[in-house]
Amino acid sequence: MRELNRDGIIIASKCSLPSGPAHTQFGANRKQIISSCEKSLKRLKTDYIDLYHVHVPDPISPFEETFRALDDLVRQGKVRYTGSSMFFGWQLTKAQGISATCRLERMVAGQYIYSLIHRELERETIPAAIDAGIGITCFIPLGGGLLTGKYRGQKKPDKGSRASFRTDVDGPRFWHPRGYKTAEIVEDVSRKSGIPMAKLAIGWPLGRKFVTSVIIGVKTIDQLEQNIEPADWDLPEDVWTELEERTRPEQEYMTWYNKFNYDRFFTASEFHNEEVELL
Repeated sequence: MRELNRDGIIIASKCSLPSGPAHTQFGANRKQIISSCEKSLKRLKTDYIDLYHVHVPDPISPFEETFRALDDLVRQGKVRYTGSSMFFGWQLTKAQGISATCRLERMVAGQYIYSLIHRELERETIPAAIDAGIGITCFIPLGGGLLTGKYRGQKKPDKGSRASFRTDVDGPRFWHPRGYKTAEIVEDVSRKSGIPMAKLAIGWPLGRKFVTSVIIGVKTIDQLEQNIEPADWDLPEDVWTELEERTRPEQEYMTWYNKFNYDRFFTASEFHNEEVELL
């Protein structure tokens, strides 16, 4: 870190998941948030973290305590901006409301598993984030490799592999019927368009206005160069639309009805604010 231009990079980190075996080593309470931040600063050998996320919601610690602790870190100069990860829509709204009422630093970012496989956020969480002024950062856009064609024809990851280990820890996040079907759709679109599957999978979320960034993980420089290419490239509109339509989750009645209802208002209004539209 000391050899880099600190002002030229953005560092993001997280707190609240277990950092050790003790009961006092996890959660979004004041002790854990401040302790985790100070330990991260020491490990990173830097004076501040640009973006600090609460990794998962804490059902025990009051939101007032969580966000006052984050506000203290901002006031102390140890953190520049705050964010969340895996919060439900109602939790984002509650958190921003408490921060506004108590005049605390408000969150600017939310980190979520959002991809062609996982689009359930579109029902509640993403509309809440847009309304709260929170940008979405997507992780695992490649579905753990499933959307690259790497596991074509496989119904479970190889034993002993990292994918197998994470499936045991986190459950079958991608290895399920929806994941297999999505991989087949991406492969079909890739074949017709001539665009590599990985480029389609990364380029699709970047086509969303509310997506701030996509997080990628790589093993080689070649993978890095290939996977960052979509950042300076727009997925052709017809290809993006085909992916969107063919992977769109089934709408429950409330979402369908309110889209119909919103259209009624927008049709009657001279002013149309796209930011308040349902997805």
